Amino acid sequence: MALIKKHVDQVVEELPVFTTLEEAKSYCKSNTDFSKKDYAIEEIIKFKGGAEYLISLIANEEREKVVLTKIASVISKLDPDEAPIEAIMNLLKLDNAYIRNLGISILRDFGTAIKYYIVKFLIGDDRDLRIFAINVLGDVNFAESRDMMVELLESETDINVAMTAVDYMGEIGEVEDIELLESLKDRFSGDQYAQFAVDSAVKLIKG
Repeated sequence: MALIKKHVDQVVEELPVFTTLEEAKSYCKSNTDFSKKDYAIEEIIKFKGGAEYLISLIANEEREKVVLTKIASVISKLDPDEAPIEAIMNLLKLDNAYIRNLGISILRDFGTAIKYYIVKFLIGDDRDLRIFAINVLGDVNFAESRDMMVELLESETDINVAMTAVDYMGEIGEVEDIELLESLKDRFSGDQYAQFAVDSAVKLIKG
């Protein structure tokens, strides 16, 4: 008996056109199919406030990694002048290493556009924000990272901030920075950790 092939026309579902951010958000939330979420994410970013909303989704640790990665990819393509950079930087404060790495990846794509935000934190009075800015510099590590840390260390008086920078200088510092690092022993004389941190950084720089 001969076999007859049956040709079944594939049903192509039309994707909706959203007129508001809320419509796109609702569609994204109500669908479990990744292809539909993928489409919704691409549409959400087009609306005012869409980028901030997507960043808030990245911060939700319960979401699937494939969705988080898609969001990060969409965010990283934004014009840095329009991207919610400070919100992205806040991802680096989270405990989840995967989310922190997504944040670092996005910031690397923005390059020197993040410099303004880092400088704002570095020159501020909030010690914790200065430490955070140093961590961003160390993690993202763009061309100006070393120069900005050197400039900070030339005048920083808070030992916790200074030693955070010293730790990174062990990785990105150069031989010409050793004199500055050694001077910190006098600035923070009497603190054993400062002596140890500086010696460790200098040793790493010398190789």
